[in-house]
Amino acid sequence: MTHTTLRNARKAAAAMVITVAAFGLTACQGSGNDTSSSSASSSATKSAGNSAGNSADGKSTSTPTKSGKSCTDQINYAGDPRSNAEINSIGADTGTCPTPEKGNKPSGSTPTKSGASCTDQINYAGDPRSNAEINSIGVDTGTCPKPQKATKPTGTPNKPGVSCTDQINYAGDPRSNAEINSIGEDTGTCPPAKHQ
Repeated sequence: MTHTTLRNARKAAAAMVITVAAFGLTACQGSGNDTSSSSASSSATKSAGNSAGNSADGKSTSTPTKSGKSCTDQINYAGDPRSNAEINSIGADTGTCPTPEKGNKPSGSTPTKSGASCTDQINYAGDPRSNAEINSIGVDTGTCPKPQKATKPTGTPNKPGVSCTDQINYAGDPRSNAEINSIGEDTGTCPPAKHQ
């Protein structure tokens, strides 16, 4: 019998002894008109249930550890603020894996979907960060960051079908007309003229 199984058996036996003792106490009280004995029995039963890893409503609050498996290999602890080492240590010490805890969710963020990168889930058009940076945040935190908007470039809005060099006097600007017009096409704004 493994150490964990032995520990679980001892917990179950202790719970059984408390329950039997409580029922025996109730039976010895006689007519059953004494409400304190029934509440003592109820209390003992609840406390026995809680010592066996159950909540008062009978639902399990933790999962027994499986022989040779760490808790993090049995349960999904994504988003749990505790380290894997801490979680697995609790499982080894108590014989049950702790219930996953959720860390504070960053404001305005979206949980990552399994197998999908953040940039495939959310439109980050105009976000000044690279896709790699955005997706890395999603992997590290389990949530996709809120899109950021780049600051609007200063300059003149580019008129449709008209190049920037035909709209603004760039005489003395060290950049080529092709570079200036390319900026206007890419951003929708003609850059301010630079003078040497």
